[in-house]
Amino acid sequence: MDKGKIIKILFFFLFIIVIFIFFKTKEKPPQIENLDRINETKVNQSNSNIINEVSYQSFDTNGNEYIINALKGEIDLADSDIIFLTDVEAQINLKNSNSILISSEFGKYNIKNFDTIFSKNVNILYLESKITGDYLDFSIDRSSMVISRNVVYTNNENILKTDVVEIDIKTKDTKIFMYDEKKKVNIKNVN
Repeated sequence: MDKGKIIKILFFFLFIIVIFIFFKTKEKPPQIENLDRINETKVNQSNSNIINEVSYQSFDTNGNEYIINALKGEIDLADSDIIFLTDVEAQINLKNSNSILISSEFGKYNIKNFDTIFSKNVNILYLESKITGDYLDFSIDRSSMVISRNVVYTNNENILKTDVVEIDIKTKDTKIFMYDEKKKVNIKNVN
């Protein structure tokens, strides 16, 4: 046999082996990114997307710390960056300010940009103030908290009922308004 044919045959077998190895390594199950940030101490043993005792911690560019914990998390099968949470507690430690505590029955957390939507029985505690509502959209990128639906704000002096409270986290500027311009915000002095 001629050297050219032998080399061609060797390359052909080498090519077959490379293709075989390539397809064998492709058969691994898909990996879910960023799970190193999740406390997986009690992950279900099956191939489930349910995670028990979820915990995330992140910092923004201003040094503010965001901690979110949940009894249970379920990774969205359509978008692995989204986790649906149950029994949620969050703490926002603002640099040069006091902490904000948030709790709700449910949440939707984006592990890429840290945006969180809290829903059902939302409670927000800040200093001597408490805000309750049905829905809270919290965004680090927008530096905002928007609390809506059945919002009640209470402190030592007042009880305020409204549809929406928007808070700029950086400036602490707050907007309070009703969806229907004909309706008015209800403020009651408790003294």
